[in-house]
Amino acid sequence: MIDVGCAGILVADTICGPMTSIPAAGQLLVIEDIKSTVGGCAANVASGLAKQEIAVGVSGCVGNDHGAKIVLGELQTRGVDCSQVKPVEELATSQTSILLVKGEDRRFIHVFGANRAFAVELVDREWVAGLKAFYVGGLFAMPNFHCEQLAELLRFCQSRGVLTVVDVVAPQGMDDFGDLQRCLPYIDYFLPNDDEAEQITGQANPVDQARSFRDMGVGTTIITLGDQGAIALQGNKLWRSDVFEFDLVDPTGCGDAFDAGLITAALRGGMDVPEILSYASALGGSCARAVGAHDGVFSAAEAEEFLRTNRLKIAFSEI
Repeated sequence: MIDVGCAGILVADTICGPMTSIPAAGQLLVIEDIKSTVGGCAANVASGLAKQEIAVGVSGCVGNDHGAKIVLGELQTRGVDCSQVKPVEELATSQTSILLVKGEDRRFIHVFGANRAFAVELVDREWVAGLKAFYVGGLFAMPNFHCEQLAELLRFCQSRGVLTVVDVVAPQGMDDFGDLQRCLPYIDYFLPNDDEAEQITGQANPVDQARSFRDMGVGTTIITLGDQGAIALQGNKLWRSDVFEFDLVDPTGCGDAFDAGLITAALRGGMDVPEILSYASALGGSCARAVGAHDGVFSAAEAEEFLRTNRLKIAFSEI
């Protein structure tokens, strides 16, 4: 039985670096490693959940190519069920090249590929009905995954007692998010970062962003702020969390690891928002310890041990 279903983007990642600089035109740069692995929100969150010993599966699309072998092979090795992944003949598997330069933010080169074909109607409702939690990752990075249909699927989830968690990827320049409002009343946890939230709401202040989502019906909004932590708004209760300190190797996937931690903590029951933020922040921060979105992420035992000896600074207020 699968407890959590992760629907969204599946990507074959090629990670180059870390390197000291980008080579100039015509130059050859020799580096320690070029890593081929799986990425994308759905894959990363599912992988993080598997490390927490949670039965998890993914729903998405891949091509019929070598990239699909990388995606499916890596996920299956990690213990993620791939029975809901649909092959697409006419499109290649989505790919991202990630360039890691020491002292600089990452550079991404992305091909939508088979993620273009993923649509809400490809998510099996019988599969969803048997879940404890349903996660959607990469909303707006899947051109045919429409909010109108997603709203109905999320409403179905809530009618079956399935926890709903949604994260977004807002492409640069996108300014029309009108249909998202259809989904928000059926989302238990909404997890944009502050840049995405500003793009969607037009509000620069994260608290105002969270208020906007609350007023449109979201149960709990958690806005991540990078190295400034996160805020969580549930009704009129507001929490501001700091971050745990980890040695930074590669921040790729930290947001997805955060999401996996949140889902894990929420499913365990009895955990309040500060405890959920602590577990999510521990997993999110741990991801940065290694190249890629998986190797550095704490296992369940590692996370529990870390949280026994480290406390996250969290401030509470009412608004």
